[in-house]
Amino acid sequence: MAIEIRTLDGGTFAVDSAEGEAELRMTFRGRVLAPVDAGYDEARLVFNGMFDKRPGLIIQCSGVADVVDAVTLANTHQLVTAVRGGGHSIAGFSTCDGGLVIDLSTMRGVWVDEERRIVRVEGGATWGDVDRETQRVGLVVPGGVISTTGVSGLTLGGGLGWVHRKFGLSCDSLRAVDLVLADGRLVRASESENAELLWGLRGGGGNFGVVTAMEFDAHPMGPIVMDATVVYPIDTANTVVRAWRDWALTVPDEVTTRALIWTFPAAEGLPPAIHDQEVVIIASVYAGDADEGERVLGPTRELGTPLADLSMQAPFRFVQAGFDPFFAKGVLSSYWKSLYMAALTDEAIDFVVKVGTERLSPLTLIHIPMMGGAVSSVGAADTAFGERSAPFMLSIDGNWTDRSDDARQIAWVREVIAGAERFGTGQTYLNFSGADDGGPESGALAAAFGANLKRLQVLKEKYDPTNLFRLNNNITPG
Repeated sequence: MAIEIRTLDGGTFAVDSAEGEAELRMTFRGRVLAPVDAGYDEARLVFNGMFDKRPGLIIQCSGVADVVDAVTLANTHQLVTAVRGGGHSIAGFSTCDGGLVIDLSTMRGVWVDEERRIVRVEGGATWGDVDRETQRVGLVVPGGVISTTGVSGLTLGGGLGWVHRKFGLSCDSLRAVDLVLADGRLVRASESENAELLWGLRGGGGNFGVVTAMEFDAHPMGPIVMDATVVYPIDTANTVVRAWRDWALTVPDEVTTRALIWTFPAAEGLPPAIHDQEVVIIASVYAGDADEGERVLGPTRELGTPLADLSMQAPFRFVQAGFDPFFAKGVLSSYWKSLYMAALTDEAIDFVVKVGTERLSPLTLIHIPMMGGAVSSVGAADTAFGERSAPFMLSIDGNWTDRSDDARQIAWVREVIAGAERFGTGQTYLNFSGADDGGPESGALAAAFGANLKRLQVLKEKYDPTNLFRLNNNITPG
């Protein structure tokens, strides 16, 4: 059976001889998986279950040479091409129907230079991979909130997590990138080499090439941190979130904190009092001395009468993995939308709590991370990441399991965000964007990048003039 891969002009590139297929497979050291091959169905799975797609070919790259040859194949034949690191893309950009998937998931090496506090990470590594190595020597690279998230994807889109108020976004610690361009060249972007490209990679998404490695500045922290996670009844949400906001506006940058409305599952290891309960969660991490953190975060445990107090001093890498069991690969269908909030007013809190109690699915999460701190200390034009001034974000993380319910759930998330726009700054976070929210006609790019968008278009024209890398929050060549 021939290998057939969709092309960008709507046609098909076919490898229809045994000799041609053998040559293709022999080119790569990593696995080359067509739909007929064992392991294909496992390899095509991504985290967002809404995207049950069947690529024409998956190349699981073993190293840089495989990536170069995969990109060359894609460019030569102008193939529809998706790039997969961790596969967590909420918008489904890490897969495609009929096209080529360049899969870096086996390239997961992490090397720590303890003396220079520099961490080198391969393109398919996850934050769990990074934390495992950095926390051994009491260092951290600011990552996300789920350890199975890919490092490259999160960083290219910005990267907020559990320590962003102390150490900034993931992209703020990015010091160098090894990147395979659309023409197959391997280049390095750093402050001294292709500095403008590095600027674009700090928040500009996957528009410019395939990341084979990233280098980060690491920061002293851990391995033990104070994690305050307190669960309150939903009927006290208005009071609790107001009190949390008032406290949060007084805290030092060592505190990264968020409020969430969710329904806790009846998971083993969780207190029975919160099983299947609709709740408001106040979750905070202190990026400093754990004993001092216990004192500073203490007020979050006294905002009302908790259903459960899960707070403890714990290894940071366990904190980073705390939500992992609830976001298993391929189980949930997800559609998320976000906006930055000009202020978390009483009116805004009333709105958020109301929609939190009207969620269509118990799996849907209403998420209010506090911003500021180190995030806002970086100038709006210093990196491609566009929004630095907002004190809070609102993310409506729609999650459900019944695929027949997709349209209803998506419509609800859109309706909620439309209602919240009166509280927003007019800007959004593209890492928390749904499947159709990143196109050039959607307005989302301008809402994400602001005045940086034109500069990014010039970069796109230089490094990917034919827009080979378009399955992303796509910036068209300028």
